[in-house]
Amino acid sequence: MSAEEKVYTGKYHSAKMWQIAFFALNNTATNIYLFAMGFVTYYATGIAGLSVLIVSTVLTAMRAFDAVTDPIIGFIVDRTETRFGKFRPIMVLGNIVLAVSFLLMFTLTHELPLAAQLPFFVLIHAIYILGYTMQTTMTRAAQTVLTNNPKQRPLFTIFDSVYNILLFTGGQLFVAAYLVEKYGDFTLGFFAELNTIVVTASAIFTVLAVIAIRSKDQKEFFGLSDFAPKVRFRDYWPILKNNRPIRMLVLAASTDKLAGQVMQQQVAQVMFFGIILGNFALSGTVSMIAIAPSLLITYLGVMYARKRGLKRTLVAASWAGVIAFTTLFVLFYLFDPQEFTLAEFGVLTVVFLALYSVGRGVSTLGPSIVIPMIADVADYETYRTGRYVPGMLGALFSLVDKAVSSLAPAIVGGLVAVIGFRDEFPTVDDTLTDGLLFVGLLAILGIPVLMWLVSIIAMKFYELDSERMEEIQAEIAKTKEEILEGKERREKYGTSVKGEDPEKKE
Repeated sequence: MSAEEKVYTGKYHSAKMWQIAFFALNNTATNIYLFAMGFVTYYATGIAGLSVLIVSTVLTAMRAFDAVTDPIIGFIVDRTETRFGKFRPIMVLGNIVLAVSFLLMFTLTHELPLAAQLPFFVLIHAIYILGYTMQTTMTRAAQTVLTNNPKQRPLFTIFDSVYNILLFTGGQLFVAAYLVEKYGDFTLGFFAELNTIVVTASAIFTVLAVIAIRSKDQKEFFGLSDFAPKVRFRDYWPILKNNRPIRMLVLAASTDKLAGQVMQQQVAQVMFFGIILGNFALSGTVSMIAIAPSLLITYLGVMYARKRGLKRTLVAASWAGVIAFTTLFVLFYLFDPQEFTLAEFGVLTVVFLALYSVGRGVSTLGPSIVIPMIADVADYETYRTGRYVPGMLGALFSLVDKAVSSLAPAIVGGLVAVIGFRDEFPTVDDTLTDGLLFVGLLAILGIPVLMWLVSIIAMKFYELDSERMEEIQAEIAKTKEEILEGKERREKYGTSVKGEDPEKKE
């Protein structure tokens, strides 16, 4: 076998299936906190006694602080080198910070003097966000060392999607059917039991994720190892300026996420299910029905990605969502909305459930499939410049993603304000009007279509398809081999060889 053939066949480092499955739990470990924090307003206002306006203002300000922490944590990740690896120490530390701050927030705030409650709540919430950012950044950044095999990277998506569906759907059922029933309301007992489960489960998930990545969190898998250029904080700008794939991926991913966020706004759900379809309870029923199709779409998407690549899968899924929701939008204007309900079960009901499930499935698949795509972008940066900066690239992605997705409440609020709801949101008691029909359909169906079209356009300028990534991985493997040979030769003869400087020209 020639040296060139040897490089080509050795360009991939793969992971075992259990490692991918367990590492995906790192995302679940933070998402379970995200789920539980959805009830923080009930604690802060109902138990601690803070006002709704103050709590809303604090949570909005914390969104801005959350965005600021991303580039800082990303830079720290890329400068981290320990005997325990680059990613595992930050994963563990982040989870510890999460657990401590979370428990203190829900157990100590209401015990403090009234004057101290607000400053403490703000401080402990800021610490919580630091821990959250530390651990979530690892989910994106460590994809590069988990595996660079294009047949394996998409597998993260299916595990992550299944975990998220089980967490958020199962979690909501657990809270509504068990905890609220047991305690009668959002009481201290309610939070004590919920928080114990959250902290324990998150710790277990983190331990399993650490075990999964232990053999991969080694210097040999860090880009070009010791020969990568030193990372500086000011590198953020040239990376963003010269790495077009990260810009296109951020645009596609953030608009995909915005589509899902708008769909999930309770005001949009009330307009669509409560007013247009006339039965708000359908929102829960249809969500349960959509679970199986969503999982099927995720599975088919991952299988397609393993054959055709992540880019083509994201584009194909986006087109499926566009076609499904555009068709539904038109049908709702051609037929009486009541003909789509379960009460009037017929052909239109089946069509509605099928097309709506496709759209929901696409909204689940899209945000999950872009996580391993971040690893492709990081490998491209290593190929392009020699830099190994998965943390900084993940931070750039997260920064814009959070900023765009946070627009969802403002978009829905602006839409209902245009049709006259300036002082209060529509409720299930409102009568269906042409304005409510259009805005309700636009929020649930129209805006996702527009966002998916933006994603499709962005992917036109994203060069990292499966063929391009194969070339990049082969070149990285070749460069690393040349560097290793040069290092061995220098140690033996003290001579310089090709490959000593991995920095590539633009």
